[in-house]
Amino acid sequence: MVPGGLVDPMLPALQKVTELRPIVAAQEGGAAYMADGYARASGNYGACLCIGGPGLTNTATAVSAALTDESPVLVLSGEVATYMEGLGLFQDATAGTYNDTQIMHTLTAESYSVPDVRLLAHKLKGAVKQMLDGARAPVHLSLPRDVQTGEVDVEPVATAPKYLGSEALDVKAAAQLFGMLKDAGNAPRVALLVGGGAIADDTATDLLEVAERYHLPIMTTEHAKGTFPEDHELSLGVFGYAGSPQATQAVLKQPLDLLVALGVTLNVRDAMYWSDELRPKLGILTVNVSSVHVGCHFDDETFVRGHAGAFFRWLKEVSDKAAEPLISGIDERRKWIKELRTHPRYFDLENTTSDQTPIHPARMVVECRKVMPRDTIAIIDSGAHRAFGVHYWDSFGPRKFITAAALGPMGWGLGSGIGAKAASPDSPVVVFTGDGCMRMHGMEVQTSARYGLPVIYVISNNRALGNVWLRVHNEGPIPDEITSTSDIDWAGFGRALGAEGIKVTKPDELTPAFEKALAANKTFVIDIRTDRAAATPVEPYHAALEEWSYQE
Repeated sequence: MVPGGLVDPMLPALQKVTELRPIVAAQEGGAAYMADGYARASGNYGACLCIGGPGLTNTATAVSAALTDESPVLVLSGEVATYMEGLGLFQDATAGTYNDTQIMHTLTAESYSVPDVRLLAHKLKGAVKQMLDGARAPVHLSLPRDVQTGEVDVEPVATAPKYLGSEALDVKAAAQLFGMLKDAGNAPRVALLVGGGAIADDTATDLLEVAERYHLPIMTTEHAKGTFPEDHELSLGVFGYAGSPQATQAVLKQPLDLLVALGVTLNVRDAMYWSDELRPKLGILTVNVSSVHVGCHFDDETFVRGHAGAFFRWLKEVSDKAAEPLISGIDERRKWIKELRTHPRYFDLENTTSDQTPIHPARMVVECRKVMPRDTIAIIDSGAHRAFGVHYWDSFGPRKFITAAALGPMGWGLGSGIGAKAASPDSPVVVFTGDGCMRMHGMEVQTSARYGLPVIYVISNNRALGNVWLRVHNEGPIPDEITSTSDIDWAGFGRALGAEGIKVTKPDELTPAFEKALAANKTFVIDIRTDRAAATPVEPYHAALEEWSYQE
């Protein structure tokens, strides 16, 4: 939250609810990022509170990131009293002026100004349902001052679980999987691509059982990375942007019979820039709660309406007789997967042990992974460091690898890491961010330090807006200049904000720095001087981009 005059009545009310610990952010966007991180790490929803008008509009980018990644965030904003709308009060953003609920309307599943305290309980319960119904989404309630201070005789009642997070499945449509394989005769090369719609503890458990029962190779999108443990023999890693060579080989370079896409939208990054090579013999079987994105880029998609978790449970429980077309291909799949795993798991593996200075980002990520415990939550901010994090960090459980995959706002990870740590106090949290991101939301390091949250901020300090610099610095002195940044001592910045900070300039300093940060049990900033010219591990994606052309 961020306090302000329009939410003054809320502050003493917070004293009455001892279950809630308010966290004051440096800026409202940071507060919304924290709520988003809390939602993603907990599997529940996050909540943030701010004033309307300038406070609410500061949350717009963060709420957009939550919307595009289906993260449930409850945004509460204060407003002038209903009887004072449009009279010229300071910070009035009601329908009597420019109506900030209309701004939020396009960014949320619902944006509503509560006109009367008697309606508050009903609208709050409805907002929670909207957040968690089918595809998850942020919601917004504007609370006028007379609603905040009004009295109503209402006993709070928890929303019934049957209304929240239902996981339905069209079983008849799902059975097309077996029919397609049976009609094809011999089609053993079936692979699963798991996306953001399948991120949950129980879903991950069912997925593991399904993979092992049918010996199916599993790939994830970057959004769902870690939902299937990446050290499992059936894991091929991430497919798409910054994905693994093994996953690329399975989908694009060998004759794949059927790709089953679960909770995936097949957007530009998750479909390898809609590569022409993504043409399985039997097409793509897409399981999703919505058909909106189905058939946008691939004509051979077979749609199954349903939740990925329900699909996994159905596959787990179906009889051997019914599943025979899938079971019969197990022996051939074993040979196929064994061959796939002869390919390297990572690109440019020599970079992970490079002794160069400035430090190669690949080595930064790999050295950190070696030090951090298995259950570490990795938050990956937006920039060139995202590609290195997606590619070289191994993740082993749902909600242990978190990134704003669809919108990708810079600085998102700085607040999100705080929310993730609040949600998962027993798991170490590492935020991979960059010096460009720090310029946008670096003040949230102070928030983490103020509340004693041991978040480790790993800054890839390449003195550039990394991805943009890589694209344009050779275009002339002006593009190079405006995508380069000044040299800032981010370790010193962290210490000034109450955290510990250390600067790393040599590769052999990496491991001691990570070990010190982990042992410190407090907010820690590691300023790592990295090579801005290091090419990101996205070769197949760039190749597909060069080959792609839009066709009506």
